[in-house]
Amino acid sequence: MALNLEKQLLFGTNTPPLVPMPHWLVIPNLPPNLGTIAALVYATLYILMEPVAGSLLAPLMLAGTAYANHLTNTYGQTANYWALGLHVTSWIAQFIGHGVFEGRAPALMDNLTQAFFLAPFFVWMEVLFRLGYRPELRKRLDEAVEKEVRKYRASRIQGNGIVVNGKVDGKAG
Repeated sequence: MALNLEKQLLFGTNTPPLVPMPHWLVIPNLPPNLGTIAALVYATLYILMEPVAGSLLAPLMLAGTAYANHLTNTYGQTANYWALGLHVTSWIAQFIGHGVFEGRAPALMDNLTQAFFLAPFFVWMEVLFRLGYRPELRKRLDEAVEKEVRKYRASRIQGNGIVVNGKVDGKAG
């Protein structure tokens, strides 16, 4: 999912600068286009959600956006064709992976905010957790996720009802 975010930012680099700025103020490969502004918004909101993790991710997002701007400026439509191909392939792989390994639809089907905003940060948090970041938070999240997975599996076994946002047939379970 994090790769999907970078490809989406690349698509945003096709726009002209949205805010006129003096040449001396523009950082090379980071003009104020839609891709750069979106990266700044994502980075800011991630920092507000989890200051340390967000601050570690922000430079990576901005570097990725600078590289996306470079690719768009250097290769033009060719960069877009590659990004679009990777984008479609990633979504297909994600749907297959969710269907085969998890037995359920991706978060995109439940909540667009979660799919496009929270999922990339969730992947980043998983990377940090594997490196030993905030083990107490990881334990709490793992327990909460396991509880939701048990509830989901129980609802599937009980009556094969429709599960939407943790509720079976629209009723709390």
